[in-house]
Amino acid sequence: MSSNLKLWSNPLRLCRNLKLNGSRVATSNNNVNHRLTHSELKRAPNTSVPSEAGVAPQVQKSRLEKLRQRLITEADADGILPFSTFLTDKFGRKHNYLRISVSERCNLRCTYCMPEEGVPLTPNAKLLSAEEITRVARIFVKEGVNKVRITGGEPLLRKDLPTIINNISNMNVDSIGITTNGILLSRLLPDLLKAGVTHINISLDSLSPPKFEKISRRPPSAWYKVWKGLELAGDLMRDINPVKVNCVVMKGTNEDEICDFVQLTKDRNIDVRFIEYMPFSGNKWDLAKMISYQDMVTRIREKYPELQKLEDSVNHTSKAYKVPGHMGQVGFITSMSDHFCGGCNRLRITADGNLKVCLFGNAEVSLRDAIRSGATEEDLLSLIGQAVSRKHAKHAGMMNLAKMENRPMILIDTKYTTSTDQKFISCEIQQKLKIHDLFLRNKTGNLMKNALPIWSQHTIFNRNFPADYLPMNKLGAEFQARSYGKSTKCSQKMNNGQREDHENSTLSHVDSKGKILMVDVSDKKPSVRVAIAEAFVKLSPAAYQAVVDNTLKKGDVLTVAQVAGILGAKQTSNLIPLCHPLPLSKVDVSLHLDNSNQSIRIETLAKTTAVTGVEMEALTAAATAALTIYDMCKAVDHSIIISNLRLVKKTGGKSDYVVQPNN
Repeated sequence: MSSNLKLWSNPLRLCRNLKLNGSRVATSNNNVNHRLTHSELKRAPNTSVPSEAGVAPQVQKSRLEKLRQRLITEADADGILPFSTFLTDKFGRKHNYLRISVSERCNLRCTYCMPEEGVPLTPNAKLLSAEEITRVARIFVKEGVNKVRITGGEPLLRKDLPTIINNISNMNVDSIGITTNGILLSRLLPDLLKAGVTHINISLDSLSPPKFEKISRRPPSAWYKVWKGLELAGDLMRDINPVKVNCVVMKGTNEDEICDFVQLTKDRNIDVRFIEYMPFSGNKWDLAKMISYQDMVTRIREKYPELQKLEDSVNHTSKAYKVPGHMGQVGFITSMSDHFCGGCNRLRITADGNLKVCLFGNAEVSLRDAIRSGATEEDLLSLIGQAVSRKHAKHAGMMNLAKMENRPMILIDTKYTTSTDQKFISCEIQQKLKIHDLFLRNKTGNLMKNALPIWSQHTIFNRNFPADYLPMNKLGAEFQARSYGKSTKCSQKMNNGQREDHENSTLSHVDSKGKILMVDVSDKKPSVRVAIAEAFVKLSPAAYQAVVDNTLKKGDVLTVAQVAGILGAKQTSNLIPLCHPLPLSKVDVSLHLDNSNQSIRIETLAKTTAVTGVEMEALTAAATAALTIYDMCKAVDHSIIISNLRLVKKTGGKSDYVVQPNN
């Protein structure tokens, strides 16, 4: 891709870098700051409006329009079109794969998927209709999605499924897959293939009917139905695509069958994918039950030492392997031990119409509510684009995921919430409203912060956006944005700048494998940050008096400690491995003598204007000053005690903190 195309793929960057007549590009009401959709780019080169006389009018184009036309022409000549900016996140990942849940119901009750007590089902009226699913799918396909997968619950329980698949097939996507438990597959497969299905995934966690019963909480007869569907799919799909078998491996349950599944690939052209046991709400996830893919590979190689690693496809979710001589292959979906977030190209639509940008994320945006409120395609694209832009570089680490509240797996593409988890964006249509992403403005241009959901307020509210917003005349009902969790109290306290101590706090400097990680702060905005710390040094009466009288052989303890504290703050990033180097604008170290107990209180202040805080600088200054006092006094006192090194106050960044008076 040429540099021009790279620039064009991000219109905001294009406008920032392009200068016309020595000034930045300005947009007026007649030239809206608008991102061309993927489909508009396709149409643009041939778009013209003839005059009444049949001759195109000679309209003077702006230099920006000329540049846009030239870039489109170059792209067309190269056979390359820029991928939709709405489906490209801030890390450059292009999302061309859409997973659509069409049902919450399932005819199995798998232990790793559904809570034992079951899940509340959404009324049918609140699920996406076939027409709404088709509309949503068409928007994504027009923006560049070429791969669609139908999921559930169990999608085959939906009676109008062939109609939905046929509608999507008519959009000329490259592939339409379906993930099923296989119970109804032998009866419905011919109709699904006729409708346009190109790929079949069957979930099967055991080759033993009694063990299947234990996992699925259904009688062994259900296993034979799944096997019948698998055999039929193997026959009918032989000349299309290999059938994929998904197996969730759990220690103490079915890990002894790993090699039996590998043996299935000997005479069958199937792809068995072993899935690491993942935590979802209600499945009582336990690290002791999880078997990493490395352990699975080791187990397989004990029986098949010739097991070979294959080259993985682009945007792969499965690490591919093959036993030489076998018709099929095996793979490992390693979401827990070795995530593949860097190449993630998937988005999910839940059965109740929520857009979910990450399997393990708990923030969602309701497209259903927008559609039923009269949203246009442009409005929906705006919502989609903002959701995609907020996608994180990767999901939380394994142990952090285990503590997070998320939908049960059965509802990952569906609804699971309580009344306290729902936040609505709503407003009365009493005047012309404009919307950009999820921001609502009133007539004076003031942000209606109280109309935003909690998660929107504390993650994106402080970002600056242009004054011109996309017109939004029809949107007046409720937009629903859910955050799945036990309560919203933690989010509310964070948003109010208060500290919240709780057991689900995460370690930001540890990745999913438990290895150290320097946090990426490149997407943060600089702000003024201040931190105050303190420490105490307890001396013997003799040493304390020597400090007061300035009679120690090494010199003026208080002055040297003060200078040492300042130098220590400057060296923080060299001393603390994962700290970012910061441009300190102020460091203050003060020492206070306490005659009542012969101690010295050290108070330090660090200040910067940066993208991350200065707590460590303030703490390092206090620690360095305390150690300096120790060093200068140790010749006359071997019982020196350094204590209570702590952060007293911080301001700036996501939250403020002040130590409680009684602490």
